[in-house]
Amino acid sequence: MKKLSLFTGALLFSTLFYKQNIGLNLTLFSLTTILILGIYNPIAFKKKRTIAFCILYIITAISIFFYKSTLSIVANCVAFFTLIGHVSQYNSSIYINWINGLYTFIAGFFHRNFSVIENEQKVKPNKTIDYVHWTKIIGIPMVVVIVFISLYKNGNPVFSNLISKIDFGFLNFQWILLSALGYYLLYNISTPIAVNPATEIDLKTGNILKNSSKFSIENSKKENQLGVILISLLNLLIIIFLITDFTYLLSSNDLRASIFSNQVHSGINALIASIVMAIIIILYFFRGNLNFYRNNKTLKNLSYLWIILNIILVINTSVKDYQYIYYFGLTYKRIGVLIYLLLTIVGLITTSIKVMKIKNFWYLLRVNTHTAFTILIVCSVVNWDKHITFYNINYAQSMDFRYLNNLSNNNTFLLKHYCDYLEFKGKNNRLVNKKYNNYIKELNDRNWQELSYDNFKLDSEK
Repeated sequence: MKKLSLFTGALLFSTLFYKQNIGLNLTLFSLTTILILGIYNPIAFKKKRTIAFCILYIITAISIFFYKSTLSIVANCVAFFTLIGHVSQYNSSIYINWINGLYTFIAGFFHRNFSVIENEQKVKPNKTIDYVHWTKIIGIPMVVVIVFISLYKNGNPVFSNLISKIDFGFLNFQWILLSALGYYLLYNISTPIAVNPATEIDLKTGNILKNSSKFSIENSKKENQLGVILISLLNLLIIIFLITDFTYLLSSNDLRASIFSNQVHSGINALIASIVMAIIIILYFFRGNLNFYRNNKTLKNLSYLWIILNIILVINTSVKDYQYIYYFGLTYKRIGVLIYLLLTIVGLITTSIKVMKIKNFWYLLRVNTHTAFTILIVCSVVNWDKHITFYNINYAQSMDFRYLNNLSNNNTFLLKHYCDYLEFKGKNNRLVNKKYNNYIKELNDRNWQELSYDNFKLDSEK
């Protein structure tokens, strides 16, 4: 049953992807992947987290069916590696899942069929499968039969005529090669591998920081004094920066795109430097024994204040980005700024929790990678091209129509709708109609493996 599922999956893999673009085939492949994982790893699928990762994986595949985008494809790949890695070890961190998933996908076959004997320091082939024997059984008879067929063709015209009528045109070497690749990949992921020692170290490492045996009150006192002075000065500096920035925003009436762009970009640059410095400095001072020093309350309060001020800086930059969007419309970069600011706030909050609850660096890495993964999945299910187009046409004070037209085909039907009902003039109208006609032709030329939601939408409108 297990081997049959791999062979069936390999044939399906080649059927789905041979000379085909991505579409419905990726959703079917995702379902096939989950089915094979379930057959080979039934215990893993009794875990709720495994089911949750399966659902996320399917969601990313379905989002590609509805509106294929680079972000949704990336999210699908990340969800794939996360699921594979999670099955290899249920309790490992998500970044370890990525390592295990990627390693399994690439090298699972070699890892399982060749074992390293540490005492002898040499590689020994797994004896469960005699590859030489199977090569002889398949290869030698095939070569001998081909040789004898050639001899018999020359000696018997009737036999020669019979052989010449046999059409092997249905055999396609590339299709067979792709099937072999599919079998290799599916065999790799069928039994995911936990990469050691990375997985073992991750499982043994908790989130709580432990007191070092080399605790010195004198050294902790000196380090605490340095931290209080340094973070006090940095708090003063960021307060001055925020006051001057608010003053500029309230007094400036210049609404040019270049001015807003400079404000947002300079704010982001300042934010990147500030947040990175804040986290590094806080991690440095609270890396060890200073967490357990009794008189560290002032340093902790100053660190909390610095984190709060950085959050205010994030909010201030968000307001600038919102103004930029209000006047000049949505773009991917402006949306990216908002997502980055969201990640920044999460990073600052988790840093404050690290100080308050005496967590270690691994806690920050685990929580923040989980957050980044979640945001990636959420963002991948949004048709950003359509939302950007809708907002810019209906709400933006100034619209860059060329930018909208240069987006992917995910906004084609919406642009065509506005073109028909708002009656775009001149060049804009021609650009939309050209994009629409080209996309309709592309939809009509698709094979069943490449179908997307727009194909069914087009059929319903006919």
